[in-house]
Amino acid sequence: MTHVPQIKIPATYMRGGTSKGVFFRLQDLPASAQVPGAARDALLLRVIGSPDPYGKQIDGMGGATSSTSKTVILAKSAKPEHDVDYLFGQVSIDKPFVDWSGNCGNLSAAVGSFAIASGLVDAARLPRDGVATVRIWQANIGKTIIAHVPVTQGEVQETGDFELDGVTFPAAEVKLEFLDPAAEEEGGGGAMFPTGNLVDDLDVPGIGVLKVTMINAGIPTIFVDAHAIGYTGTELQDAINGDPATLARFETIRAHGALRMGLISHLDEAAKRQHTPKVAFVAKPASYVSSSGKQVQAGEIDLLVRAMSMGKLHHAMMGTAAVAIGTAAAIPGTLVNLAAGGGPRNNVRFGHPSGTLMVGAEAALLDGQWSVTKAIMSRSARVLMEGLVRIPGDAF
Repeated sequence: MTHVPQIKIPATYMRGGTSKGVFFRLQDLPASAQVPGAARDALLLRVIGSPDPYGKQIDGMGGATSSTSKTVILAKSAKPEHDVDYLFGQVSIDKPFVDWSGNCGNLSAAVGSFAIASGLVDAARLPRDGVATVRIWQANIGKTIIAHVPVTQGEVQETGDFELDGVTFPAAEVKLEFLDPAAEEEGGGGAMFPTGNLVDDLDVPGIGVLKVTMINAGIPTIFVDAHAIGYTGTELQDAINGDPATLARFETIRAHGALRMGLISHLDEAAKRQHTPKVAFVAKPASYVSSSGKQVQAGEIDLLVRAMSMGKLHHAMMGTAAVAIGTAAAIPGTLVNLAAGGGPRNNVRFGHPSGTLMVGAEAALLDGQWSVTKAIMSRSARVLMEGLVRIPGDAF
């Protein structure tokens, strides 16, 4: 019997924020995977180790969670005034598909570092020492991200004393600016609030009518009041992820919200669009013990937020969802803003399962429509491994 040998593809395994993923330069991919399509998806699925009916991704680089089943493809930007084009693929763990419908805000923190180290940024733009400004075109949603990456002696500085809840060790701080983050490609013709309302009534079969805030900012997100669905907002992963009936209810909310937001035209389409929209539940501040055992005091935070990602409660907070949180918090009358105490604000610190996070946003009401110029947050990033990833030559 003839066996096809494995092929080698240059790749880098990186942590960005509270996520990990496999990073590629577009030019290093096999020719058939340098363009969108079945070959690219099949290659990335095999790299990550999906679909895996065991849910472990043992035969791949994935970590069997939504935070660690991720891929990134970068290329020199074809967009004026940008350095690098960034394409994100969320790989399903147990199903054979890659979701290209949104961005990963956490891995955005690693894009600038990888781009510099990989020669994708013009060397003339890089300081010998200081902070490099990397202009990123986020190709999934057609938006600009500015990464401020520390550089020491001509190389990316990855070590430092910046601490991020959800990440065990400190590292160098990377500041991110998400410019004009309302998602134009998504529902509502680019409107931040696709229904035109800050709060809507969403009729969900088996649950009833829920008050929700549906927003396109960072990533399409459906916000629900925690108490309306029987939660306090202090829950950790084990309280949600071990209950199939609970997960099914959240998926039902997500599917009906996606339909109402115009992201899908039929409920059945939600199953093939797991990455977007997100569902998050919010509550007023309360004290709790985070997943690391750290005590979070009610007085330290403005509100509580828990978010679902790829069908499970996220262990911390997705970066793009943090943009949605910061934006919604800045707009008086949304459920997020009301949970944070109401009124105008330009930043918010929220509690999530791993601790707390600060995010800022600049929002304004123009001609009766809300707009946001940018959202700001800090993350960190680090190369975990670099070299060659191997997959069977007939895998794509």
